Amino acid sequence: MPLSDFDPGEMTARLILEAPVETADGQGGVVTTYLPVASLWARIVPVRLEVFERAGGDVATITHNVWIRRRDDVVAGMRLRKGGRLFAVVAFHDPDDSGRYGLCRCEEAGR
Repeated sequence: MPLSDFDPGEMTARLILEAPVETADGQGGVVTTYLPVASLWARIVPVRLEVFERAGGDVATITHNVWIRRRDDVVAGMRLRKGGRLFAVVAFHDPDDSGRYGLCRCEEAGR
């Protein structure tokens, strides 16, 4: 979406930005938990639904573009939470290098 068509009034979803924290599990691996970083307003735009077969069952991957106000601390690997919905941040960038907005390319987990 061109930024000239972007309306910040459409940022009506209240999300929690969460950062991953890895803790040793005592057996050579790690356990990943997520801690809240910030509460923010966003616009969630569904992009694609892909359904494929895994282990004899159908699995769906839903991707979204999530628009937020620009932040310098958002990186891939973080996630956004809206109630019980989780959006894994795959990539984050400033779509027009203006420093106003950030675009998170996300995959919705657990759907």
